[in-house]
Amino acid sequence: MITCENLVKIYKTADIEVVALQGLDLVVEQGELMGIIGNSGSGKSTLLNMLGGLDKPSAGKLMVDGKDLFKFTNSQLINYKRDTVGFVWQNNARNLIPYLTALENVELPMLLSGKAKRERAKELLDMVGLSHRQNSKLYQLSGGEQQRTAIAIALANNPKLLLADEPTGAVDTKTSALILDIFRELNKSLGLTIIIVTHDRQLSREVDRVVAIRDGRTSSEFIRKKSYAEELAEIASDTKGEADEESHVELAVLDKSGRLQIPREYIEALGLKNRNKVKVELNDGRIVLAVPEEIAERGA
Repeated sequence: MITCENLVKIYKTADIEVVALQGLDLVVEQGELMGIIGNSGSGKSTLLNMLGGLDKPSAGKLMVDGKDLFKFTNSQLINYKRDTVGFVWQNNARNLIPYLTALENVELPMLLSGKAKRERAKELLDMVGLSHRQNSKLYQLSGGEQQRTAIAIALANNPKLLLADEPTGAVDTKTSALILDIFRELNKSLGLTIIIVTHDRQLSREVDRVVAIRDGRTSSEFIRKKSYAEELAEIASDTKGEADEESHVELAVLDKSGRLQIPREYIEALGLKNRNKVKVELNDGRIVLAVPEEIAERGA
């Protein structure tokens, strides 16, 4: 569904140049439900904006659903945003119009495309568990209900790709779990490819793959040893599953040039925090990193 190769994004002003993405590589399969995590400034929101057609890459390759976004004209970009992608924002003001009811908010994207169907809007609200609130206006809905309405709106154009930017950032833990349950159900029932961007590492417990971005590159992936569905089945049958900390394996991402990002805690443990050289050896099928001996002797 998505292929990013050596993706670069540079923002320029008269006085400053900021490199938001520095050669990012990423592959997302059709029908996958995955998360992208990273600290503020890591580049995750920049990536999401480019996947959503809200921003263009400076260099590299960006393919979504067989389309080369790097080569899009403005007209093609409009069609892409209308036909291929749906967006759920953390800030509900970007999704909802306050003086409309929940049903009217969901209908609006269909009105703009000339395909208004009230029954379809009702069906989408039912999918997110809000059929009983269809005539309520924004101020009458809780934060969680507003976010579920936003999800229904994002589905109004029947997208192939759903992008969610911190969708649980403004709700409590119980509502967060409910929203993630909705994403899983949409992924399963519609075969929808869903990417959830967040700074919350706990998200990895809820999906099968999480990609970590650091300094504008993919640094590692967290892959479930067992699927979320298998773990739920074990819980339901009173079979003891693995501990949370053992449910995933972390894999460093190796790019096409053979580069990988070493976790910061490993660098600090080796005493390499402020060094730019490291000794690399192949030892019994393992790659071993160490402080170069000549530097160590000088007190490095």
